[in-house]
Amino acid sequence: MGEKVVAGGFHLSDRQRYRRKLQQCLAGLGRLLAEKRFDRPKNLMGLEIELNLAGSDGLPRMMNAEVLERIASQDFQTELGMFNLEVNIVPHRLSGRVLDQLAEELRTGLGYAHRKAVELGSGIVMIGILPTLAQDDLVSANLSDVDRYTLLNDQIVAARGEEFALDIEGVERLTCTSASIAPEAACTSVQLHLQVTPARFADVWNAAQAVAAVQVAVGANSPFLFGRELWRESRPPLFQQATDTRPPELQAQGVRPRTWFGERWVSSAYDLFEENLRYFPALLPICDEEEDPLRVLEEGGVPRLQELVLHNGTVYRWNRPVYAVVDGVPHLRVENRVLPAGPTVTDVIANVAFYYGLVRALAEEARPVWSKLPFSAAAENFDTACRHGIDAELRWPRPGRAGGITTVPAVKLVRDELLPLAAAGLDAWNVEPADRDFYLGVIEERCKRRVNGATWQADTYHRALEAGLGREAALAATTRRYCELMHLGEPVHTWPVGFPGSRS
Repeated sequence: MGEKVVAGGFHLSDRQRYRRKLQQCLAGLGRLLAEKRFDRPKNLMGLEIELNLAGSDGLPRMMNAEVLERIASQDFQTELGMFNLEVNIVPHRLSGRVLDQLAEELRTGLGYAHRKAVELGSGIVMIGILPTLAQDDLVSANLSDVDRYTLLNDQIVAARGEEFALDIEGVERLTCTSASIAPEAACTSVQLHLQVTPARFADVWNAAQAVAAVQVAVGANSPFLFGRELWRESRPPLFQQATDTRPPELQAQGVRPRTWFGERWVSSAYDLFEENLRYFPALLPICDEEEDPLRVLEEGGVPRLQELVLHNGTVYRWNRPVYAVVDGVPHLRVENRVLPAGPTVTDVIANVAFYYGLVRALAEEARPVWSKLPFSAAAENFDTACRHGIDAELRWPRPGRAGGITTVPAVKLVRDELLPLAAAGLDAWNVEPADRDFYLGVIEERCKRRVNGATWQADTYHRALEAGLGREAALAATTRRYCELMHLGEPVHTWPVGFPGSRS
């Protein structure tokens, strides 16, 4: 939702006018798809990473405006909380040495940003949820001073009509309330974009949904929130509850949350945009009065479909459809929003390699996984992986001709079946074999050792407790040690548990 919007109220007629405009946009999208007006395949991928700001004490720093001014680069942008930044990597063609190129660009950009942040008494932390965040940090006063965030917060709060209730039960249980959407800012993720043709969209999206649980299992990095140890990947339940416009009565009626996994496999990108309009009222009914999308099409032009794009940005699917126009040509992307940030650049690029390779291979299978796996099982897998991380056991089609669904440990599924598929997918992208082997090797080692960012954080935190530190001090010590190792750059499966000088 990156466009500039102005905070202010809406009239009763605004939503009706916006709803009509959305239907016109949807009709326009349908015509663009029918007329095959979309960009040719370019094998383009994009990468965004949300980041935290923390000081040398491990505590959050509410100073993104000052840090961004010091960084002075368009690659870095503000995010929801004052302790958040986002870095955007320009689109790359998926081929050759793209993985090492991405790694080098990230190391250079993040290193520069970190040095600038340090000049202001802060630093860059790449992690799913900063363990030292306290409930008092996540209040509306600490939302970034940007009109669109203020307006979005006001509209979600108004739609809900009461405080947001957070209730997450994992290793421990967290229950609290919030008067704003600020707790959402705790969730810092990696977003992976893949430009696809309309004909390929459904296969790629379905494949991405099928493997979302596996991505979380091997990449979990968010075990703590507000001083409590929760799920191995606590971002999804937090994000859903922190943006939930449904009071309990609507939840009881089965009304869908705005942050959701979905409910079915699709046959077209149109299915997802149509579903958004059917299920989710507008939060930001801002109309582009200058564009009539159907008239633009009649005149041979390409509509921006601004209302559809804006509405789509307020429905938080874990795999989101994206419509965009670049140089006058429309294109579609699948935006994968499953992964937490971090722990290191090497870990991020390993997750990137695993995702793009696996999605390519699964999307091209003659009998794809989604024809054998019920969607409900994929959704249940996602929940299970968030709860248990690398120790999750997932439902998956049996290999061979036997058919049916079985339960298999995520690490076994990855090592025996999915890593070979990911390697074949990277070969299909013509990725350099040495890069393929190195980065997929990181995923394999995580599975062998049953280690990812979440397990390292939890194990190190418990070592700190055993050493006599209190809960807050243990979380701060864990965060400081995490930052040290993150900046050294070796992948997380090699990190020693505990602290230098301790019996670790």
